[in-house]
Amino acid sequence: MCQDCGCSITRHDHLLSSGHSHSKTDDNIATNPQLNDKKTLSVIHKILDKNDIEAQHNRAHFEAKGVAAFNLMSSPGSGKTTLLEHLHQYTDLKYAVIEGDLETSRDADRLKAKGIDAFQIQTGAACHLDAFMVHSGLHHIDLDPLDICFVENVGNLVCPASYDVGTHKNIVLLSVPEGDDKIEKYPVMFRRADLVLITKSDLMPYFDFSIEESRAQLKKLNPNVELMEISVKEPESLLQVADWLLKHKGATA
Repeated sequence: MCQDCGCSITRHDHLLSSGHSHSKTDDNIATNPQLNDKKTLSVIHKILDKNDIEAQHNRAHFEAKGVAAFNLMSSPGSGKTTLLEHLHQYTDLKYAVIEGDLETSRDADRLKAKGIDAFQIQTGAACHLDAFMVHSGLHHIDLDPLDICFVENVGNLVCPASYDVGTHKNIVLLSVPEGDDKIEKYPVMFRRADLVLITKSDLMPYFDFSIEESRAQLKKLNPNVELMEISVKEPESLLQVADWLLKHKGATA
């Protein structure tokens, strides 16, 4: 059982209490007594080092195929799968998706129904993907015809940000109904973002969501991050995402 976030780890190589790299920082040491134990910290670092080595292996594999990899992260229901369902209409870039969810293959099935190659990873009780899970997914994706591979991480604003899965860039989605306070409340995720997408922006008039406040919070946490407002109800808004992906297709170079 993970003592940091409560996820139950079921894989032997993914193991252990406090296995999340929240512990790469000192933030949790004061609040989690286990993290004061040198032996525990040593094991945590070994686990994370092993993950990082596998992540670099994944990146090298993408780069050998000339594929740019993007990690999509957000809370559940922000619109990751919906974005991927619609994006192919606005770009000539060929992409496939490695999907992460606790159970079911619903998201992968949705993408396959749109003609998008996708492979579902069911994590059981683990609240994020790690580099080993992504590596296993790569055995089921043909990278040769692709420009991009998306890793759609498990819906969670905490743990996915702490594990390098071997992608080149991080894209974080935040939906209008969630509220603009999430950026400040979940800073690790947004600090590591290269692009933040405010989704369901067509709902802005109906929610107390300030795009100006979002920009201000992001600027404090991550001055170089880009922010875009998008909605699948406003198709032209997806063109800017397609342009960003094309611009960063060279991430493998």
